Amino acid sequence: MRKFVVTVTQEIEADTAEEAALLMYQSLTIGPAPVAYSVGDDGHTTVSVILDQSDADDFAATDHTADPGNW
Repeated sequence: MRKFVVTVTQEIEADTAEEAALLMYQSLTIGPAPVAYSVGDDGHTTVSVILDQSDADDFAATDHTADPGNW
């Protein structure tokens, strides 16, 4: 299985980096998950990905650990 680095970018106004991180965390706990990501692979290739909210919700609701392809 390959490894990827997934980055969420959200512009947040704050007084400190810690406060910005806390505000990001707060937004993740009270609102919908973000759908825009930057994804880098082990070959240092980075692409922008915007997920379809409905498809992402369906994927998140499924237990993918039961898929033999994940073993």
